[in-house]
Amino acid sequence: MRKLLVAIGTRPEAIKMAPVILALKKELWANVRVLATAQHRHMLDQVNQFFGINPDIDLNIMRPNQALTALTARLLLELDDVLLVEKPDAVLVQGDTTTVMTMALACFYHRIPIGHVEAGLRTWDMQNPFPEEANRVIAGKLARWHFAPTEGSRQNLLKEGVPDTKIMAML
Repeated sequence: MRKLLVAIGTRPEAIKMAPVILALKKELWANVRVLATAQHRHMLDQVNQFFGINPDIDLNIMRPNQALTALTARLLLELDDVLLVEKPDAVLVQGDTTTVMTMALACFYHRIPIGHVEAGLRTWDMQNPFPEEANRVIAGKLARWHFAPTEGSRQNLLKEGVPDTKIMAML
């Protein structure tokens, strides 16, 4: 049995990952654990409740008026602790949030393979959207598996040197 950790922090992540989480929980080969960073607490809880997903780990990371640097630092420290305790065989993330970028970096440090859902989306402008474009690029450089939603995103990953064998087109 493989231990998978699925990280969600925002409403869009929860909406897009809910079907993946629910499907994986039915698989006999997968022991799925859900980590909520709660980057967007209230909206995340609404989506999880709607889909009947109860996170196994909840970091409740957000603080009022928190700067991106503080959020990033806190997430890295918290995720480091989680990965040491959980010891997952692989981690799945979705999108372009600070949760995604920090989880990718923490997994890289721990040599845990990461799958990036919605990989390869690019504007080619690190300032637009900010900070999402940087988060995408960093996660893309560190991911082992890239779940590309479109042929264009697949092509972007190929241009960046990602081997075709590491790209799963979600077309």
